[in-house]
Amino acid sequence: MAVFEISSIDDKRVESYVSLTEAQLRNRLNPDDGLFIAESPKVIHVALDAGYDPVSLLCERRHIIGDARDIIERCGDIPVYTGDRDILTSITGYKLTRGVLCAMRRKNNPTVEAVCRDAQRIVLIDGVVDTTNIGAIFRSAAALGIDGILLTPTSCDPLNRRAVRVSMGSVFLLPWTWLEEPIKSLHDYGFRTVAMALTDRSVSIDDPALCSEPRLAIIMGTEGDGLASSVINEADYTARIPMSHNVDSLNVAAAAAVAFWQLRPRKH
Repeated sequence: MAVFEISSIDDKRVESYVSLTEAQLRNRLNPDDGLFIAESPKVIHVALDAGYDPVSLLCERRHIIGDARDIIERCGDIPVYTGDRDILTSITGYKLTRGVLCAMRRKNNPTVEAVCRDAQRIVLIDGVVDTTNIGAIFRSAAALGIDGILLTPTSCDPLNRRAVRVSMGSVFLLPWTWLEEPIKSLHDYGFRTVAMALTDRSVSIDDPALCSEPRLAIIMGTEGDGLASSVINEADYTARIPMSHNVDSLNVAAAAAVAFWQLRPRKH
């Protein structure tokens, strides 16, 4: 273990934690150099269990023999950067959750075919840009029976630091990738599609036809405007969650959790 003291936010050794934007961390031009930041011991352990390679650690001094000890032992010979809490807060922009961050290498995303191959239920996230919602959707998907996740290119990166943190590491538990093709291309992988939207032709989410579909892709839309009419028209079904007290809709993350539970595959 090599421990390095950091006394300035301008130290180039920790630029991945402070000065690189999420787009720079992702590094679309050179994916092999792409990084993401995992925060908190639990999330870092989940990422390590999923086979992600650590590059460096940033933690408070007291955590080197505390919360970060097991992680340091698992990570082997990578640099560990440390310093006063005020310096680390300046670097990250906020007080660290349990004082540990880990820069990790990205993996190549699987193909759409690989995500769909053995799946019964997938979710397609279309145009959702709020990192908190992305993280929450991934957490619900992992907990409630979703087998894989597809995202349109207009959606937020699931390995955004806040999305990873909100998901509690669930972004590492499910296969996911970007869908560059039209939504109707999911038919080629054996899926029927259901758009979650309020329209005149929406059926209730507990409609027997929906629940009996052997392979179903659940399409969740943007936080404000919902799904575009072109997406809704392209879907095989349009479904709504029945509401009470004149409430017209739920936050996309809450709606996703309800949809995942109700539309889970029924086992006989």
